[in-house]
Formats: sequence, structure tokens, C-alpha cells
Amino acid sequence: MYMKNAQYSIARIISLAFLGLACVSANAEKADSNKETIIEAGYGESDGKTSVRRLSKGVSLVRGTLIVKAENAVVTEAPNGDQFVVLTGGSSRKVTFRQKRDGGPDLWVDGEADRAEYNQSTEIVKFISKAKVRYLEGKRVTQEQEGEYLSYDSKNDIAVGTNSTSGQHVDGSGSLKIILQPKQEKQAN
Repeated sequence: MYMKNAQYSIARIISLAFLGLACVSANAEKADSNKETIIEAGYGESDGKTSVRRLSKGVSLVRGTLIVKAENAVVTEAPNGDQFVVLTGGSSRKVTFRQKRDGGPDLWVDGEADRAEYNQSTEIVKFISKAKVRYLEGKRVTQEQEGEYLSYDSKNDIAVGTNSTSGQHVDGSGSLKIILQPKQEKQAN
């Protein structure tokens, strides 16, 4: 029973993390929140004394149109029930996500980074190290953000991008890159 509850908690937090991230300037498909969450991993353990749950050996989460993949996931639960999740890629893998957006039949958001974090109490999602988020209409990229750190505070609707993994700007360490494509003109009938 404990493992079943642990799996539900992991599913809830990982999905919240990436649903929140997908909302960075784009509305995630609302219907996904009513879908079941399916998590697969090669290995999982849950420590009831420390309230730490670990999944490894390839973690996959699917909830409606949302697909998240990572090598490892660690969920830590605070005494008040709030959870903090850290997803990491492997030596040659990234944490990735893809989700359909509301507003049209073929609108998507996808992204990747070496590490992703979600803090339930602050509702802040962070993509850390070689982070990229892309907004797509079909296969056409309409907006792209790249940086060492991309975050979204869903409580305050604030997105931050910086040139260092600390989340702070570091002089001489490169720059954040945002690419905005011109809107395509509608064809007259």
C-alpha cells in the first residue's frame, strides 16, 4: 500500500512540475489534468523514514499529451506534505518533455535540460544546464529560449532566464537567447 501511495505522489509531483513548465508563455492542454498518469522506471525505492523516493534506470511519465523522460527522479516530502522533485538526465541523456498546448489543433511545447527541479511550496519549475524550450505550430518553431537556467514561477507568472546554472547573471559567461519567429500571415480564401 505504501508503495502505491508513493507512486501516486511521484506521479502527481512530476506531472505538476512539467505541467507548470509547459505553461511558460503557453497554455498546456487542460484536458491532460484529467488523464491518468503512467510512470515507468527500471528501478524504484521509497524510504518511509526520510520521506525520499527514488526512481532510476530510465524514468518515463505519460499523462495525456504530456511526455516526460529522465534518467533519474528523486522526490523529497516535507513534514507539511509539500514535495520537491529533482529530475536528472544521464551522462549522455537530457531530461525532456513534450506537451500539446491549448489554442489550436497542432500547437506544442517541448524542452530539455540536464536537470529539472520543481518545488511544490513555491510552485517554481527550473530547467538547469543547457536548457532549451521550444514552442511549435506543427513542426514550425515559433519561439525558442536557450540558457543555462530557465525557470517559471506559476504563482507570480514570472519567467527567468540566465547565463549560469545558479540562476544569477554572471558577467562574461555568455547570454540567454530568445528567438521569436514572425507570425505567418493567414491565407485569404
